[in-house]
Amino acid sequence: MQISATDKEFEQAENLREKSEYAKALALYKKALRGYRRVREEQGVLHCLLAIGDVCRMTGDFGPAEKSYAEAEAVAQTSGNRVAAADAQLNRGLSLRGMGDWKSALRLSRQALRLYRKNEDRHAIAFTLWATAGALRIKGDIPGAIRAYQESREIFSMLRIRPATGYCLCGLGGVHRIAGLFADSLKYYRSANRLFSAINDRFGAAYSHCGIGNALRMLGRYQEGLESFARASSIYRKIGDRVSYAYTLWSIGTTYKMLGSYTQALRHFKMAEKFFIRTKDPRGIIYCRLGFGEVAMLQGKKAVAKKYFETSVEEAGRFGFRVEGCHAGMLLSYLAGRRRTGCYRKLGLKLDLSRAPFNIP
Repeated sequence: MQISATDKEFEQAENLREKSEYAKALALYKKALRGYRRVREEQGVLHCLLAIGDVCRMTGDFGPAEKSYAEAEAVAQTSGNRVAAADAQLNRGLSLRGMGDWKSALRLSRQALRLYRKNEDRHAIAFTLWATAGALRIKGDIPGAIRAYQESREIFSMLRIRPATGYCLCGLGGVHRIAGLFADSLKYYRSANRLFSAINDRFGAAYSHCGIGNALRMLGRYQEGLESFARASSIYRKIGDRVSYAYTLWSIGTTYKMLGSYTQALRHFKMAEKFFIRTKDPRGIIYCRLGFGEVAMLQGKKAVAKKYFETSVEEAGRFGFRVEGCHAGMLLSYLAGRRRTGCYRKLGLKLDLSRAPFNIP
């Protein structure tokens, strides 16, 4: 069978995506999409729409990603392809999760999971469990997220899918950090880093470097943490991942806050906030406001700090972000001279945040 020019463009885009060259891959996917639409090649259109959604989601363009997945879902449903429709649905949920809508993400992932279980598709089941774990993490159900990541990791390990196993390890590193289990967090991230280095996965390497930096930060090893953040930042800038880079900038800012370098802390919080506003990530914006507020508090600007903390409490409540709500409430109570940490215990978190500056995980 003769391979068309459009098929070759799609294959080239796939190769570029594997190398984390997302901007070039996206341009070729869009070109291939136009080609498939001209000849009304439905399967080609579907694959391009899903791939465009993937690249947009990975680089933080959650709105365009959600739109591309929604279009892919409609194409799949029209052609009677229930599996492809479920795939698009699940990934729509991941895009919505990136914009703070974890409720829709959980609903869509559970719908997809029913079909995957019926089809006994272990790979799809594992991916859905990974997606579910991420949504539970944002919701603030950390014990539930740990269970889902562990189940996903077991399946991916059994299937010998190494990159996916690495992302589960990173997920476990993140939720163990939030839970207050910092040594475990470092262990998971280092395991992931070894795996990603062995398979030359640039995105995974950056993700794990950032995680290692955060685990080291939580253990009070600030200079080592900054070194890991620098490695992650270098890769994120090259591949154009604005979301992950923004969280890395926030982590660097928090490290400088802990070291008493408030000018550097504010500079990094401001850079992170710009990216979070662009990617429409309300959770990231809350973290930056908490950073601004705490620095203001440490500098004796109580009225400014109070405004940031109160806004963060309101926003966390509006989106249902339990962990971020705990952080904002704790900081607001500390400012008023009555530190409250019972919220963390209710979520099953072992965080000892006793006095400012607070090392927010």
